[in-house]
Amino acid sequence: MKIAAILLIVAGLLGLVYGSFSYTKDKTAVKLGPLELSVKEKETVNIPVWAGVGAIVAGGLLLAFGGRSK
Repeated sequence: MKIAAILLIVAGLLGLVYGSFSYTKDKTAVKLGPLELSVKEKETVNIPVWAGVGAIVAGGLLLAFGGRSK
């Protein structure tokens, strides 16, 4: 449980610091018999501030209350 909480906090901090991440996607544009034309597209994913803050809060709550049992 503690590992998940720490991962949430780290992911939230990274989301707040960087704000977005990019990746490259291969896409087949034209395929004509043995010939194939492919295109690399760069995609950017924006991470909302509320998601980063929410992950930090959720991780903090898990750290504070996750280890307790009745």
